[in-house]
Parts: sequence; structure tokens; C-alpha cells
Amino acid sequence: MRHRVRFKELSRSSSHRLSLRRSLAQSLFEHGEVTSTIRKVKDVRPFAEKLITLAKKAHQGSVPARQRIVALLNDRSLIPADQLDKYTQLSDAGRHKVLRARSGRRHRTGQAKGALSYTGQAVVHRLIHDLAPKFTDRPGGYTRIIRLARTRIGDGGQQAILQLVGDEKPPTGVSKPPKTARKRRVEARYAFAARALRGQRKKTSKKAGDQPAATADEKASGGEDAFAADTT
Repeated sequence: MRHRVRFKELSRSSSHRLSLRRSLAQSLFEHGEVTSTIRKVKDVRPFAEKLITLAKKAHQGSVPARQRIVALLNDRSLIPADQLDKYTQLSDAGRHKVLRARSGRRHRTGQAKGALSYTGQAVVHRLIHDLAPKFTDRPGGYTRIIRLARTRIGDGGQQAILQLVGDEKPPTGVSKPPKTARKRRVEARYAFAARALRGQRKKTSKKAGDQPAATADEKASGGEDAFAADTT
């Protein structure tokens, strides 16, 4: 029986389930949103919001809140997006210099030090110093779930987006959906019919223009003949 059990097992052991929550929460705090199945998103949402609440307390100077965040979330080094290509091309020794100081302690603030042009930033540091101040006046509801119309290939799992409130980008314009093959065929038929109709009109106009116009003498003779017929 599931007495007082609020979470779902997700067909995983407890350690695997905790690792999954940590990974999704770290990706959420790194990118501002994460895409997964609806069951995983619903499971990680309260975990992420609890961490944001602790981060707000840690930002105000609470040491126990910071320690609790480290115990729940662990830590991950975040590389700036514009430096990812350079980071992937480094050797293991070069990556170690970017991630850790000579003393072996992990770089946390992400500021360049010494001869390095960039260093790794701790996800806990970003959560406490970058994300928590955005939700200072918000009592809760730091995330939203957006269901997607597509399903995952393989098992057909319903996908959704877990997104931090306030990080969404406003629409810059009206985006039209891509044209289907049927719509492209219909438009091609209409375009072909329009071209054919324009060509037919040009031919008829040319035929009408090829006929010689009546001269002034012919018009005059035609008028005299008509007058003579009327008098007789």
C-alpha cells in the first residue's frame, strides 16, 4: 500500500531515481528549461521548487540552507555556452585547469583567473546568486509545465517542458506552421491553372489585335451606302 508516498517510482531504484532528479534539476538551472516525459517532469518539479526555496534562504546568508542544497543537488561545473567548442577540444589536463584550481578546489564563480580566459561555474553558485534573486518577491510556483503535442519515438511517451517562470522569451512575430505536402500540391495546381489562364488571355488579345482596322474611306463609303439604302 502507498500510504504517505507522494512520489512515483518511475521503474527505478531509489538511488537511480535520486540521480535522475539531480540531473534534470541541474539541467533546468543551467538552461532555464528541460524537456522530458510528462511523468519525469511532474516528479522533478517539486524537487526543483524546494531547491529554489532553499536558495532564497541561502542568498540571505543562511549557511544550513546552502549545506542542504549541496546535499540534495550535489554540484556540477557549468561551461559558458560560447566556450563549449574550445572546451571540447582541450585535453584532460586543460579541462582540469578550467574546472579546478591548483589546490584542487572547484572553480565556482565562473570568472577568468590567471592565464585562463574562462573557468567553470558551479551550478549551486548559479542557483543561489543568479536564479534566487529573481524569485525574491515570489512565494512559490517557480516553474511551469508545458505539454508538447509530440511523443517520444520508441515508446510513445508524452513529452513536456519544465520551464522556469520568467525565463521564457516573448514571441517576436507570427510563426506559420510548415506547409504540408497536400497543401503544396494544391498550390502548385492553382499556380498552373493561373498561368494557363493568363496564356489563353494573351492569345485571344493577340488575335483581336491582328484584325486590320477599318480606314476612313471605308467608313465613309459604308456610311454613304447606308444613307442610300434608307432613302430608297
